[in-house]
Formats: sequence, structure tokens, C-alpha cells
Amino acid sequence: QVQLVESGGGLVQPGGSLRLSCAASGSRFSIYTMGWYRQAPGKQRELVAAITNGGYTNYAGSVKGRFTISRDNAKNTVYLQMNNLKPDDTAVYYCKASWGRNDYWGQGTQVTVSS
Repeated sequence: QVQLVESGGGLVQPGGSLRLSCAASGSRFSIYTMGWYRQAPGKQRELVAAITNGGYTNYAGSVKGRFTISRDNAKNTVYLQMNNLKPDDTAVYYCKASWGRNDYWGQGTQVTVSS
């Protein structure tokens, strides 16, 4: 079992930056594929970015070139660096850990992009 705690959300102006963190419990963090998802009001949850246990990454087209996912296995933490934020990036951002048929979710952190 993995417990995930996100942090780093908040209110930012368009064009600004935020870095989200997701801290995981447990000693097997390095085996998990880690993902960031987001859900805006009235919309389905969508994948933002993911990073495998081998360090391969993939991004949603809407964030490619602006967001960067990374992981620090020594700290059991995955990050999402978000630059040039836009109002459409406003959502609750969730962290997910996946291995085999097991998925674990964090509680989410709110990101609001507004002037």
C-alpha cells in the first residue's frame, strides 16, 4: 500500500509558475509509475504527465513544453514543475502511483490560475 500527499498548489497569475510535490510513503517507491492528473469543475479527470520507474516521461499535448515531471527516488517524491500557467490549467491536481493492477491516489491540491 502507498499513501500519497500532494502539496504546492495555490493561486497564481497567468504566466506564472508553480511546483507541485507528491510525497509517497513506503519503501518501494522506485518501482511505481507516477502520474499527475487534473480535474477541472464539470470535466473528467485527465492525465497531465507521467514518469515510469525507468524515467521515461509522457505529457498531455496541452502542457508539453510548459510542464516537467520528475522524481527523486531517494526522497520518495515526484514533482510537477508548471511554467507559463494559463487559466485553463485551473483544476485540482492529483498524484497517482501505479504498479501492476494497483493504483493509489492522493487527495489532490488546488491550482488556480487567475489575474
